[in-house]
Amino acid sequence: MKNIFTIKKSLIIPVLALTLTGCVKDDELHQIDPNLDSAAAFWKTEEDAAKGVNAVYASLITDGTYMRSTPLLLDGKADDARSNSPWAAMANVGRFNSNIADASIYGWAFETYYQGIYRANQVLDKVPGITFTDEAYKNRLLGQTYFLRGLYLFHAVNMFKNVPIPLTSEQVYHEQKTQEEAWAQVKADLTMAAELLPVSYTTVAGVDAGEKGRATKGAALAYLAKAQLFNKEYAAAKTNFEAVMALGYSLVSNYKDNFTTANENNSESIFEVQFSRDAGGVALGWGGAPGSDWGKTSARAITYAPRVFGFTDMQPTWTLFNEFKEEATVSGGVDPRLDVTIIYNKPGMMLYGHDFATFYRNSPADLNDLFWRKYQNADGDFPDEMDWRSGINERLMRYSDVLLMYAECLNELGQTPQAYTYIQQVRSRVQLPDLATVKPNMTQAQMREQIGHERFLEFASEGHRFDDIRRWGWLEDATKLAWLKTRDAEFNTYQPGREFFPIPQLEMDNNPGTVQNPSY
Repeated sequence: MKNIFTIKKSLIIPVLALTLTGCVKDDELHQIDPNLDSAAAFWKTEEDAAKGVNAVYASLITDGTYMRSTPLLLDGKADDARSNSPWAAMANVGRFNSNIADASIYGWAFETYYQGIYRANQVLDKVPGITFTDEAYKNRLLGQTYFLRGLYLFHAVNMFKNVPIPLTSEQVYHEQKTQEEAWAQVKADLTMAAELLPVSYTTVAGVDAGEKGRATKGAALAYLAKAQLFNKEYAAAKTNFEAVMALGYSLVSNYKDNFTTANENNSESIFEVQFSRDAGGVALGWGGAPGSDWGKTSARAITYAPRVFGFTDMQPTWTLFNEFKEEATVSGGVDPRLDVTIIYNKPGMMLYGHDFATFYRNSPADLNDLFWRKYQNADGDFPDEMDWRSGINERLMRYSDVLLMYAECLNELGQTPQAYTYIQQVRSRVQLPDLATVKPNMTQAQMREQIGHERFLEFASEGHRFDDIRRWGWLEDATKLAWLKTRDAEFNTYQPGREFFPIPQLEMDNNPGTVQNPSY
């Protein structure tokens, strides 16, 4: 059983996401739900503080975030994924056509990011005034909260462009800020988190000793460096990636171990969202205040699952499949990441205890199609994903990502020859030949393209590809955009501005002065 810290279901913090605030009188805003204790009466003890921080984590496992919506929003627009979902709100993500009249999925994500931010702000407002017997424990709780607020805001600015930046739980309305202001706050929060957090919880003394899944110094530094990379601050990002690399992370020998329940929180994992079939109830956390029957499981698997075994709302592209076959391993085989990532018609390919070819023999369309394997319980432990309850942790930051982002920093700083070493660490795990031998002396521009290829294969269906496409400026490059259209037909409906999601209409209506993103 995984070691997952408890998230208190009966937490007495009233949650007001920005999208849910309405135009009401001040006295109405101060009414207290008789079913809940007041926030003023709650924040008294160390235990209250711990419950409050656990509630900030809880926003990671609801439908708007990593239970389902956030992976869909991160994957859907990229050229490694396609959607033929009958649900328009889902299919339209990849077609750059999210509807402002229907905020399903993207609106739930926006709401939940700000739920998490609001909860974090309560902790940061109230916990400093609580007396602790152990100040180090208090600092760890505050460090986790800064990390999580930075992470939620990272997602908000990354997906929605100009967003509010609430830094206190005392205000209801928060004006829209620029991307530059939001990124500055993300970096400030992650910097503070890195100063307060431990390298690991195996060496701390306190009630949190040995707990897995909590934010660490490495997670804060890695996300700080990632935010700097996204803003082309290559020298600063390089320094922070080096700090992460000095903390002792390492690649696991088997690539597949990054996507199973049996190998969670491994040496490669820098931060992952903790799911478990064994914790809590059996209902899914759709959003809002937790229900007493909520579990801590994910609906990602059923959403991405092969036909019959789940909903098949998201599938791999043939471009991804074919690119895995472009370069043979040192022994002449196919890149082993292909069979970890994609289920397809191959002799001996099994899914949920069935032979692929036999199972789909009467369905030619499925027999000749591609389905996601990554993050699926497809090895036979379960007959299908129809119970909506996967326990596989979502790996948000892996060490291989740090290595490839570090290589990118080196290349952008004119240190292209040095980038080979860090790229090769990722390639060597899957027995790909020495890049310095097969492609020696690449120029900076050639290395940029190579890093794009390496990241495409290493992180398929992990929510990184479209972020890469956007931050590299490919959507503004006519040649690159035309190339993307040949790889994924969904790019044919791209319009400038649609790289971001619309600001949800409820936020437009309820937060005065909010301006909608261009093209919506």
